[in-house]
Amino acid sequence: MDLALLRTFVTVHRAGSFTRAAALLGLSQPAVTSQIRTLETQLGRPLFLRLARGVRPTTTGEELAHKIAPHVDALLEITEAGMDEEGSRNRTLHLAGPPEFTDLRALPALAPLIAQGLAVRAAHGTAEELFESLAAGHHDLAITTSRPRGRLLTATPLCDEEHVLVAAPRWAARLGGPAVVRDKGVRALEHLPVVEVHETLPLVTRYWAAVFETEPVASGNVIAPDLRAVLSCVIAGAGLGVLPRYLCADALDTGEIVALLDPPVPPLRTYFLVVRTGTLAHPHLARAHEWLLRAAVSW
Repeated sequence: MDLALLRTFVTVHRAGSFTRAAALLGLSQPAVTSQIRTLETQLGRPLFLRLARGVRPTTTGEELAHKIAPHVDALLEITEAGMDEEGSRNRTLHLAGPPEFTDLRALPALAPLIAQGLAVRAAHGTAEELFESLAAGHHDLAITTSRPRGRLLTATPLCDEEHVLVAAPRWAARLGGPAVVRDKGVRALEHLPVVEVHETLPLVTRYWAAVFETEPVASGNVIAPDLRAVLSCVIAGAGLGVLPRYLCADALDTGEIVALLDPPVPPLRTYFLVVRTGTLAHPHLARAHEWLLRAAVSW
């Protein structure tokens, strides 16, 4: 069978839509439809059921995808690896992720590859926004804090980040220190202003659930959609905040802020590297993916 037909079939199977597959392959929707019909004619069986929104594989389609997808990916990898070395090195990586982690962790880690000719275009967004834009082909690689669903995207755990409950020293002194917070729990924190990135208090809520086994009752006093702004406000004495340790480690070391509690098991959040399934066949993308995984060992 024609490798191009099989590649189109696998892409449609993963995307669940002729339209989305066409965008990923750089083809028109009629071309994708024609290729699938050709393959169905060769096999003598339908591969997809056409639905109001997208397509669903038949049992034959599921069986075929299970058998050929790994081999199609491997063949594409061989094809891509055979590209001119300089041409493959001077490719552009479209990277997206949370603003703080992308700017402070991922982009600096890619600096050696940039010096070797890799071009990078970075963007920010929430996990759902990143899944959508990645699936649509707007980005090559996304860093997210949740796993995607479905077959179109593949996630690899990157690293865990520890969350720390922090405040300015004057607030800690007013509370009486970590021992008081440990003994009284959330009751000790009831009158402290809260600094967060969103009205729903995502970081505070996660911390409260993991450490205190309850939900916060306070609303945010300061809402700033960037953790670096939250850190600045906490340092200035605006209230308590929950921050990744990597982001606030320097401020903790200098005493600008203090940890209000040191739980035996600190709350963790996992980051994932997410790509469209099969795209690691592209050398520049595979290299950046591997480079970030190596860098994350020391994060």
